Amino acid sequence: MDIVERLGVAVWVKDLKAAPSLARLGNIHYISKRLKYVYLYIDGRTAEELIKRIECLPFVKKVERSMRNQVSLQFNID
Repeated sequence: MDIVERLGVAVWVKDLKAAPSLARLGNIHYISKRLKYVYLYIDGRTAEELIKRIECLPFVKKVERSMRNQVSLQFNID
């Protein structure tokens, strides 16, 4: 079994009633009722295609990719 690369995506929505329908595109990790966004994990190999599909949904305002893979996780303790 291969480990699948996954990408975190924050999806800002207009209405939270439609937010659970994003589960068919990825794994929902968190739904913020106050700020109206859904954080979900999608397959990293097909990320570009999935993000385009998510952006086309009528209840989506904006999609932001996670920048975690661009942040250095090497810390120096002196």
